[in-house]
Amino acid sequence: MKKILFTIIISSLIFSSCDVEVTNPNDLEVKIFWKTEADAQSGLNAVYNMFYKPGLYTRWIWFRTDLTSDEAFSSSPWLELADWTRFIYNNYNFWEGNAWTYRDAYETIYRANQVLNKVPDIEFANAEDKNYVLGQAYFLRALQYYNLALLWGSDNPSVAIVLEPSSPGDTPVGNTESAIWNQVESDLQMAIDMLPASWDDTNKGRATIGAAKALLAKSLMQQQRWDAAKTQLEWLVKGEGKQYYGLAPSFKDNFTHFAENNIESVFELQYSDVHKAPAGDGDFDIDPNLGQNRAQFFGPPGVGWTDGESRSWLVDAFKAELNQDGEYDARLKESLFYEGMDTDFEGNDKIYRFNMDVWQQDNYRGRVFIRKYASDYYRDFEDYHNPINIRLIRFADVMMMYAECLANMPSGDLGEAVALVNLIRNRSNMPDLAVNHLAATQDKAAFLKRLQVERSLELCHEGHRWADIKRWGLLNSTEGLDELRGRDSDFNNFVMGKHDCLPIPSSEVDNNPGLQQNPNY
Repeated sequence: MKKILFTIIISSLIFSSCDVEVTNPNDLEVKIFWKTEADAQSGLNAVYNMFYKPGLYTRWIWFRTDLTSDEAFSSSPWLELADWTRFIYNNYNFWEGNAWTYRDAYETIYRANQVLNKVPDIEFANAEDKNYVLGQAYFLRALQYYNLALLWGSDNPSVAIVLEPSSPGDTPVGNTESAIWNQVESDLQMAIDMLPASWDDTNKGRATIGAAKALLAKSLMQQQRWDAAKTQLEWLVKGEGKQYYGLAPSFKDNFTHFAENNIESVFELQYSDVHKAPAGDGDFDIDPNLGQNRAQFFGPPGVGWTDGESRSWLVDAFKAELNQDGEYDARLKESLFYEGMDTDFEGNDKIYRFNMDVWQQDNYRGRVFIRKYASDYYRDFEDYHNPINIRLIRFADVMMMYAECLANMPSGDLGEAVALVNLIRNRSNMPDLAVNHLAATQDKAAFLKRLQVERSLELCHEGHRWADIKRWGLLNSTEGLDELRGRDSDFNNFVMGKHDCLPIPSSEVDNNPGLQQNPNY
């Protein structure tokens, strides 16, 4: 499978003295770039290149979307890092916990803005090819505004919406969360009108209509706009998109580098170990690291840094129900490392190069570690060059989102929602919901509560849980927070009306009078 090669465009620095200009001949200047179709493609690739930056999906965003939720936590000896997953925010400029992800979101937006600003003036041999470039840029910009709304959005005008290539002295005004969602919707509607339904094998990983519709549905669901979200998802589940998507034969197919870009992939981030040390993570590294390193940061002791780990209630949730052969849910084996894993599943007796006696060690005993996206199935170590693609949106998620919309709509068909969840369960040899959860098949409220568990069993540690618990209202009610505290003691530090969003980095607020800090910070 040929991976997309993401390149970096670097603006030149021009040093002037009197009438003499000295220009680095190795740098590309704006005045000589953005002229050809090749320039447009290189500019677009520079936007995709941000998927390889530590502030986003190679590393730090998972601390925000996974570890801050009730599914996971950090016991890192780096105290400030651990505090940022337990709602203890002392330094709003903390780079790894806040500012880096915030910065990289806007750097992605800046690169997308360059494409959207410059490419319309470039002559293409085929107008459709130009639309494809612009559609991808709209999608990639929308993805970062989605993250900004989800993580930093509030009722305060705290998040800037920037739609043109920015300059260092700009002071864009802040916007409320609802305004950011409106921008996401606008960008994704443009993307849907411009993108293809699929790509050939040499372009796997690029945004498609299905990816844009799924992301738009996610955005609409965060606003409780169930009917509008259902309309977008219908294209994938029942409409034209049905020919492109389905469930992979095995749950594990979604977490190895042997079955990448399969039928379940709606939007997949392409990673590779082709560029190893001294490949760098910096913005201007000529030889960038194309691997993802979340597994290095979440790896068990002796393998990775163990800066993130799973809550044990997930093991109990998996074990609460047996499959159709009277055995434990196979998704447990592929999702977590935990004590007793060898007796629960035949042959499940290795953690990378370690045998089960590691559970007698103090730094293992009683802990649960994240297995998803770990490379233990083919090697005995982790590093910063893990080649496993991140399935950012997969069809199982789409099916459960569609089911959630149906159950939240007065006219929604509960039977159809149940059938979708059953298909996902059956893929892992789990019985239909009616066998052990009859009430969930007869009452929409009961179904929605059961769906909260089903999403964790299928999607735990894939970056969805923070959006889920926020959408379900668990962060803004006493009952919801009590439920979260019962699963995750870190929520004892949670302050309602404050911690449902992150603080804007202080440097941003101090340097821009157009931004307001988020409430109660």
